[in-house]
Order: sequence, then C-alpha cells, then structure tokens
Amino acid sequence: MKYVNAKDVLPPEVLREVQKHTAGALIYVPKINKIGWGQLSGARAEVSLRNQEIVAAYKNGASIFELMSEYCLSEASIRKIVCRKIAV
Repeated sequence: MKYVNAKDVLPPEVLREVQKHTAGALIYVPKINKIGWGQLSGARAEVSLRNQEIVAAYKNGASIFELMSEYCLSEASIRKIVCRKIAV
C-alpha cells in the first residue's frame, strides 16, 4: 500500500474535517467496493466445490479419516466442513 499525503488528494474542507479527528495520525481509508477473498482468482469457488465433494463423499459412507487423507486436511477441518454443510 502506498502512502499518499491527504492534502494532495482531499478537498480542503474535507482535509480540515479529517484533521479535527486525526491530526498527525496515519489513517487507512478502505475501498468502497471491496471484493471478497478468492472472488477474482476463483479460489472461493474451488473451495466451495471441494467442500461439496467432501460432504457428498461423507454422505456416501466415506470416513473422516479417508477424507483427511484424500484432501490433505486436518480432522478438525473435515469435521467443520461436514457439520457446517449438513446443518444447512
């Protein structure tokens, strides 16, 4: 993240208002349209599909330990996926 001087980007009236609250402090201004984790890369969709496969395999009789080995996940992770998806 690049440092930007507020006086270079904010109108004077907005700068004065910000100075009343945070004079001399560094502040972070978040983006308005923040994109969620994995939405651009497709990772979120891949994880969702993987989780659906895990739940389907579990419902078809696969054990937690078989799923741990197949998907290289911890027992706690498999249990969270299975419990979260079955409860929904």
